[in-house]
Amino acid sequence: MESVTDTPPPAAQLDLTRLRVLAAVARTGSVTAAARELHYAQPSVSHHLARLEAEAGLPLLERVGRGVRLTEAGRLLADRAEEIIGRVEGVQRELDALAGLRAGRARLAAFPSALATLVPAAVTRLRSAHPGLGVGLVEAEPPEALAALRAGEVDVALVFEHDAPDRTERRADELAGFEVTEVLDDVVHLVTPADGAPEVAATARPATILRAVRSQTWIAGCERCRADLVGRCATAGFAPRIAYETDDYVAVQALVAAGAGVSLLPGLALRAHRHPDVRATPLPGAVRRVLALTVGAPAPPARALVSHLAAAGAA
Repeated sequence: MESVTDTPPPAAQLDLTRLRVLAAVARTGSVTAAARELHYAQPSVSHHLARLEAEAGLPLLERVGRGVRLTEAGRLLADRAEEIIGRVEGVQRELDALAGLRAGRARLAAFPSALATLVPAAVTRLRSAHPGLGVGLVEAEPPEALAALRAGEVDVALVFEHDAPDRTERRADELAGFEVTEVLDDVVHLVTPADGAPEVAATARPATILRAVRSQTWIAGCERCRADLVGRCATAGFAPRIAYETDDYVAVQALVAAGAGVSLLPGLALRAHRHPDVRATPLPGAVRRVLALTVGAPAPPARALVSHLAAAGAA
């Protein structure tokens, strides 16, 4: 008589995209934050999580008030997900390495003033050294560039951070898990009308330079730049009266030239576009650091791009 034995069910096939979603929920602490980080619609994140639970055969999340938290199985899978994603990306990098630098493509997200200055110089250097490599470019402010890098949508993120007192703490938090290459210390300048603004000695201390225009109307930039402006003015002993906000450095200079106010702009923005009717006074020691970020050991095209970005910054 033929014996009959139970056949174990096939192992669950865990989808890599859904593992990325679970890892993002674990990392950010909520479905909403994970959707924002991954640039997904929230229903899409919920759908991926539901499918992942079905694949795993165990509940991965549980409701807590209006939020969620990971179950024991969810925490286990989220920890393993980071490892699995890292291994898959490592294999991809090894495959890319087999092709060397004869062919391939590096995808870069960078903020506008870098796209107008550092990036063209780096791309020119890269194409000269490795004619077979291509570069894809996306304009993105640092938060969006970091999200794109985490989601695997780009290979390199070119970002900036201001030298605020809490920079070290924020850097450890925001840049955790990234490989960081310092590209440039970008000097911050006070931008005033060429005519009619108070004369300020370029050798004066930053607080002295800022106090000379404390009564002026101010023009603020992006969220990070506005915070830097407010922080520097606070250090100088006053709160700036901000009447205009725009992250367009061309518009900022046009407003300053028209006498609408004064502003702070980094050197790259002034290199990208310089209005003839503004004066730019560097603030000694005040910089924003330009950084090239990758995840883990980058593939050869991305590694080459980072190297040439650093060379362009040094030049």
